[in-house]
Amino acid sequence: MKVLRLRHQFKTLRATRRAPSSSRCDGASDTPRKCPEEGTTEAVFGGLVNGGSTKEEEFEHDIPEDLGPLQFVKLRKHHSLVDNAWFCDHITVQGPVAFEEAAFPCYCWVQAGSVLCLPEGTACLAGNNALDVFQKHREQELKERRQIYCWATWKEGLPLTMAAGCEDDLPANMRFHEEKRLDFEWTLKAGALGMVLKRVYTLLRSWNRVEDFDHIFWGQKSILAEKVHQRWQDDELFGYQFLNGANPMLLRRCTSLPSRLVLPSGMEELQAQLEKELQNSSLFEADFILLDGIPANVIQGEKQYLAAPLVMLKMDTSGKLLPMVIQIQPPSPSSPTPPLFLPSDPPLAWLLAKSWVRNSDFQLHQLQYHLLNTHMLAEVIAVATMRCLPGLHPVFKLLIPHIRYTIEINTRARTQLISDGGVFDKAVSTGGGGHVHLLHRALAQLTYCSLCPPNNLADRGLLGTPGALYAHDALQLWEITARYVEGIIHLFYHGDDVVRGDPELQAWCREITEVGLCQAQDRGFPISFQSQNQLCHFLTMCVFTCTAQHGAINQGQVWRAESPGP
Repeated sequence: MKVLRLRHQFKTLRATRRAPSSSRCDGASDTPRKCPEEGTTEAVFGGLVNGGSTKEEEFEHDIPEDLGPLQFVKLRKHHSLVDNAWFCDHITVQGPVAFEEAAFPCYCWVQAGSVLCLPEGTACLAGNNALDVFQKHREQELKERRQIYCWATWKEGLPLTMAAGCEDDLPANMRFHEEKRLDFEWTLKAGALGMVLKRVYTLLRSWNRVEDFDHIFWGQKSILAEKVHQRWQDDELFGYQFLNGANPMLLRRCTSLPSRLVLPSGMEELQAQLEKELQNSSLFEADFILLDGIPANVIQGEKQYLAAPLVMLKMDTSGKLLPMVIQIQPPSPSSPTPPLFLPSDPPLAWLLAKSWVRNSDFQLHQLQYHLLNTHMLAEVIAVATMRCLPGLHPVFKLLIPHIRYTIEINTRARTQLISDGGVFDKAVSTGGGGHVHLLHRALAQLTYCSLCPPNNLADRGLLGTPGALYAHDALQLWEITARYVEGIIHLFYHGDDVVRGDPELQAWCREITEVGLCQAQDRGFPISFQSQNQLCHFLTMCVFTCTAQHGAINQGQVWRAESPGP
């Protein structure tokens, strides 16, 4: 008589509603039976599982004959009076031999009446044997997933999205878990309440001085937020933000003076200063030309405005990045020599010019570098992964922790933030359609190399720049991620021929480049993997984009919370 010990962990769908403890997890039988798959035996056993428990549970069961190496566990939830879904983390089976343990990852919801077939969790590549039980399982899993995870077009010409009208249309396994949902919705409600209270507080107050902005800067503050609040007018902080603020992706070192910078007569001294800094390789620029000609929004009947500024900055000997001149708009037939603003101008004029720059930086930060380059790209990776890679594939196991919640957060954004009548239409200068125009322009700049810090920072001339903390940290995190990815990949791909011969992997690559990113091979994205190095580099980009890069762009928004501009 063999004794199998099973351990499992379940979570209920709603923390406030517990599945009844008498719900059966499986049928009960002590008799092994032959499975349809040749040479395999199945033992049906079960017990009373407390589906309301969030702790690990364990029970034992006697099996009259040796089952051999365990390949699958089938999990079924019977109907009950209250049919809450259960979330199963994993099941482990301890055999009769010491340390003989098999793990069966699940990490999905168990619905009433459904049967989950969980393969033993060791990652493996696709096999060539059509009769292999694992190969049949992989094919069936992908067939079912492709019916669930379908592509959709949000706006023509932009990356594809998950087909879902709202978050309620998403598969249960892609939804926020209870703790995440409550935290997310509470944060939204708290933010909305804060805005209402500040609106009421300032309703009867006039705004006549710059200091009156303090009326809306109250509530919870961090040390960083307080420092930004106190110093937002300083030139030093203005320059510092291009290196390490919410949007450190635009600044580049000059190799020549920008053609759009037209200096009128009488500014020979500025011309000489710019050329001197250029010769010393200490001249930098931030060009917002992508915003030129984008139609501005109309909010409550009032026309909004957008600037497309150019900022020229110098790095002094102490490593401080300081603005030298700001051009609010590029030259045009009606204004061939647009006005320039200098630090020597009247303080409020100079502050107004810097505020226009911060407003423009907000538009590019949120739409190009945050929404498109992290969120929308991550969703393409997530949907392609679910459609093309089975759960046993090592690349699936590598990526799945990093794309968690991506699909729901993006679905919410499309229905609440950038939708018709959403937050952008109601409150942002690029709303009302301008944001879609901007995304189309930004997509042309979304190259494969632009997503890889070693290439991106080299292209912008920022490698080794003093005080460039984002650049320093991005390179370090890229290298750490690359080493981790290489360690995993080399366990399963022992040569370039194995990479080329993996049909699931190659299908995943094509799905991302040709389908999700709408034929992005013209922008350097691969349509196949020919070597271990190429695969590792691409996977490093995927993990870095979904984690470190999004963290830098998203969490950096504290810079905007405590200073006027957007």
